[in-house]
Amino acid sequence: MSNAAMPGTYLAEGSGPRAWLLTTDHKRVAWLYLASLTAFFFLGGAMAVLMRIELATPAGDLVSDDTYNRLFSLHGIIMVWFFLVPSIPATLGNFLLPLMIGARDLAFPRLNLASWYVFIFGSLFALFAVVAGGVDTGWTFYTPLSTLYANGFVSTAAFGVFIVGFSTIMTGINFIVTVHTLRAPGLTWFRLPIFVWTLYATSLVMVLATPVLAASLILIVLERVFGIGIFNPDLGGDPLLFQHLFWFYSHPAVYIMILPGMGVVSEVLPCFSRRPLFGYKAVAMSSMAIAVFGFLVWGHHMFVSGQSAYAGVVFSFLSFCVAIPSAIKVFNWSLTLRKGEISFEAPMLYALFFLGLFTFGGLAGLFLAALAVDVHVHDTYFVIAHFHYIMVGGMVTAYMAGLHFWWPKMTGRMYSETSARIAATVTFVGFNLTFFPQYVLGFNGMPRRYHTYPPEFQFWNVLSSAGAVVLAIGYLMPLFYLGWSLFRGARAPDNPWNATGLEWQTSSPPPPHNFETMPVVTRPAYAYDMKGLEHERFSPHREEAAQ
Repeated sequence: MSNAAMPGTYLAEGSGPRAWLLTTDHKRVAWLYLASLTAFFFLGGAMAVLMRIELATPAGDLVSDDTYNRLFSLHGIIMVWFFLVPSIPATLGNFLLPLMIGARDLAFPRLNLASWYVFIFGSLFALFAVVAGGVDTGWTFYTPLSTLYANGFVSTAAFGVFIVGFSTIMTGINFIVTVHTLRAPGLTWFRLPIFVWTLYATSLVMVLATPVLAASLILIVLERVFGIGIFNPDLGGDPLLFQHLFWFYSHPAVYIMILPGMGVVSEVLPCFSRRPLFGYKAVAMSSMAIAVFGFLVWGHHMFVSGQSAYAGVVFSFLSFCVAIPSAIKVFNWSLTLRKGEISFEAPMLYALFFLGLFTFGGLAGLFLAALAVDVHVHDTYFVIAHFHYIMVGGMVTAYMAGLHFWWPKMTGRMYSETSARIAATVTFVGFNLTFFPQYVLGFNGMPRRYHTYPPEFQFWNVLSSAGAVVLAIGYLMPLFYLGWSLFRGARAPDNPWNATGLEWQTSSPPPPHNFETMPVVTRPAYAYDMKGLEHERFSPHREEAAQ
């Protein structure tokens, strides 16, 4: 994309590595994150495809058992810590938060750039672990496996995740301060877009929970390197202590991953149904409720670990309670669609697929919250399927919805709508073909993380492996047509979707400081039913741009 072709925009403010690597513009920092996270996504995805190819046959005939252990460990570590957790906040959040609240930048622009450098520094440790031989503990680093028995570069990978945690905290602090101090005149709390609400709730979880993860990982490194008896029972330690510390962070981390995706969907559905978001305040408050409940349910990961039966009952009850604010969102999204003038553009397709996949995966979570059922399906492929329906079917699908929705704003270019719709459909089909069979496998008793399995499980594994190939095609397609649009895509109008947010009131791409004059907000979010607002599904230039 030529900077000269878009004078007066943030893309024209200097070129070359120095201009990008030393930038403090939140929009350019978002692009730095986008490039980094895309690389990690495809690296982690490649490991997943190798695993599924291996599991197409019952015998371990592609890689050794040790190599398989390292593949699933690195897949989890890379995808969770180096893609899922930072994905939407660091890319779409970084780019859009100031635009959505009428600010010129984030509150701490230099801290924003520093967070990316800290992320890259931490990722080097993880990449070193990949190149040097890998890790075989799984992404959870469970003790005593990680401290006594594991081979590979456990300390290196754990230290890399520890460093990346500081990047997460920096981003969270920046977002919280920005939302509190830099909102445009008239932009009250209950006029904020839901995406801003979810970023704010996510940031609170980032700041409060990440230090617990950092402490637990450092304790692993100390015990592994110096033999300190923290988790080793032979030295007076307690291996369950690590699980309590890890899940106290890692269950809230699930909401770090999914809450921003919920915010994206709350922006896309009203726009393409031409209706205000139903139950705006309920959706906003449910975002905060999810953040709070996330700190109270970590024990449902430990039903079979030996914790008190009474604690298990309490955690089971709280796990059912956390489904309530999620259900509030689903019901309100569904009612937003009711009697809407729905158009099935690519962002809307991804958002609708999110709605179905997240709901299905969330319902499976209720089974895992029930003590008796969890005993049966714990550590089976049922858990793998549930996790991926939420994180991949939910979060990654929402990420793709947001990327397609705001791509014209970020680049000033349109993409091929036909290619995008095909990619969304292929992704949806491939995802269900990959992970629905894993529910069946898990319920029938196939444990996760096994290199080989009895032949009676092969049929469902072949379906899952075939789906992984289809899913990989669905994820690769946007890489090509979005890349093509950067250089050859038609110029995008300022507001190709006729959306109502402040980010659409500036040029595409935005100028360096977002707004020429400070905007003043006089109407609620999602005012699609107000007089004077255009109701056409497409702007006059939209059809030309799509061609």
